Amino acid sequence: MMRQRTIGSLVRTTGVGLHSGERVELTLRPAAADTGIVFHRVDLDPPVSIRSCAERVGDTRMASTLTAADEGPLAQVRVATVEHLMSALAGMGVDNVHVDVTAPEIPILDGSAGSFVYLIQSAGIVEQRAEKQFIRLLEPVEVRDGDKWARLDPHFGFKLRFSIDFAHPAIDATEQVVEVDFAKVSYVKEVSRARTFGFMQDVETLRAHGLAKGGSFGNAIVMDEYRVLNEDGLRFGDEFVKHKILDAIGDLYLVGHPLLAAYSAHKSGHALNNRLLREMLAREHAWERVGFVERRDAPRPFALDWSHA
Repeated sequence: MMRQRTIGSLVRTTGVGLHSGERVELTLRPAAADTGIVFHRVDLDPPVSIRSCAERVGDTRMASTLTAADEGPLAQVRVATVEHLMSALAGMGVDNVHVDVTAPEIPILDGSAGSFVYLIQSAGIVEQRAEKQFIRLLEPVEVRDGDKWARLDPHFGFKLRFSIDFAHPAIDATEQVVEVDFAKVSYVKEVSRARTFGFMQDVETLRAHGLAKGGSFGNAIVMDEYRVLNEDGLRFGDEFVKHKILDAIGDLYLVGHPLLAAYSAHKSGHALNNRLLREMLAREHAWERVGFVERRDAPRPFALDWSHA
């Protein structure tokens, strides 16, 4: 059968929070079957645990943030900027892991999911004696906000299509639309290294709102009004829209299981992605939970192992 997976050993890294600017120690630990992805604020006494799920997403300004409760003292306990780590875990097929953090934000590292992929590969991946569960979409689900939209359609596999429109010379010179079908391409090679990006003219406003305090050329693509300012330029000709794909993968994995669906979006972000998941979950007839007794019966993206591709 298709089995659940966790990491083979404990791994650690240290970095800075993109928005908080705080130093963060991150530890990934193996977890038992059916645990899911659980975040632990180990800097608090006693530590507070937050299971990753769509309903626990609170603040979505510039990142996806999990909160421990809707109200009361625990409503102030959060773990922000989880999307890049969640994207790496989804791309590597990890179902269960404990994530210990010493601050209210996951470290940004190099601004992509590549560093998290390296951590997971360093820890190794092991299969567990429990059936892997998928959420299979049965009918289309769509959400809109003005000219922005996000949609899920039934598909026996997992693919994403994203289009952007920033009206910026540096972005306009790159690909604006990308489709990634994981039956054909590797998450590690084609998606994981795409970095987050931002604009110099927005920095003061963002920092006044408590955001982007840890941003730098080392963890983001930075642009002025005309060009990319990073000395090393872009990693891909479509890095901007590829990063939106990377974010969407992480946001969608907050549903708790891999999706069997086709995702498409235009100008979507963390808020709209979370609305899409909540809309899907609210329509109980629009999806079902499934497993596969034989690996060969599973969709190609999951029957293959891209972990070391």
